[in-house]
Amino acid sequence: MNKTDLLLSQAKKKILILDGAMGTMIQRYQLSEEDFRTPELADHPKSLKGNNDLLSLSRPDIIKAIHVAYLEVGADIIETNTFSGTSIAQEDYGLQYLAYRLNYESAKIASEAAAEFTAKNPSQPRFVAGAIGPTNRTASISPDVNDPAYRAVTFDQLSDAYKEQIRGLLDGGADILLVETIFDTLNAKAALFAIQEVFEERDMPLQPEEGGIPVMVSGTITDASGRTLTGQTTEAFLISVSHVPLFSVGLNCALGAKELRPYLKVLAEKAPFYVSAYPNAGLPNEFGQYDQGALEMSAQVEQFLKDGLINVLGGCCGTTPDHIAAIAQIAAKYAPRKLEFSTTSDE
Repeated sequence: MNKTDLLLSQAKKKILILDGAMGTMIQRYQLSEEDFRTPELADHPKSLKGNNDLLSLSRPDIIKAIHVAYLEVGADIIETNTFSGTSIAQEDYGLQYLAYRLNYESAKIASEAAAEFTAKNPSQPRFVAGAIGPTNRTASISPDVNDPAYRAVTFDQLSDAYKEQIRGLLDGGADILLVETIFDTLNAKAALFAIQEVFEERDMPLQPEEGGIPVMVSGTITDASGRTLTGQTTEAFLISVSHVPLFSVGLNCALGAKELRPYLKVLAEKAPFYVSAYPNAGLPNEFGQYDQGALEMSAQVEQFLKDGLINVLGGCCGTTPDHIAAIAQIAAKYAPRKLEFSTTSDE
């Protein structure tokens, strides 16, 4: 079986476990400015500390160690270190020219780690999800309060940047493409359009069942209103991305597991795709830190599982291998949500 067929087969049998936060783990290393600089960037005029994607070039050993830590506790899917891997996001550091390379190398590091664990235990194949973040610009909202019509980025600019990222991820060996942390669905539509364009230029099918690379989409509900930053409800978000044959649709970030549950319920009831969730470790405290421990979080997540809402489960901000280990242990007791949609139209 190829990787896509393997993934589809595994998804029918079990709840797939996604890894936890990359940034939380990187913070544990207390890195300095030098750690973010490759020899060729020794004299780069801008500060690079905090550009976590760059560590795939400057400290690949750290990125691989983080992947391994999540694989060791049972993650089926690990995400590439490419959340800010577009030329648009890298422009802040003056490194837009490195975008393709960042994605290629990040996917390669993750693929090597996943392959090692699959070889050790072929009955639990591991997969790499190419992480495609939202960028630091929004296509739907003006950043200038005095000029509501102004946009800091166009759809075409987003699409071109995403195409470059997607090519790097695929060339580096990503098994899945994950458009994540969506606060503006127009940005996500640009990413999905870019995926369609790249698949077309490579003569790849869009349908996973026909051998295409599976596409996961994950939105972000920003507060208790139950809407994305640009004002969409969960159902509106789902409808907006349903034109593409997705592997899964879900929610991540912004909220903890308890707060995410009502919106996941909407997806589970309406989505013709698998449903994913990777919440934060609770809500941040006044210092921006996440205090929710692994057992507390897994207890909250268990309610999703009892309700039969989930197919893919992991953690976002504040989560660590301890959180993923506890989640994997609980998830193993439950069956995945069933896709039971009639082919005929109903009311």
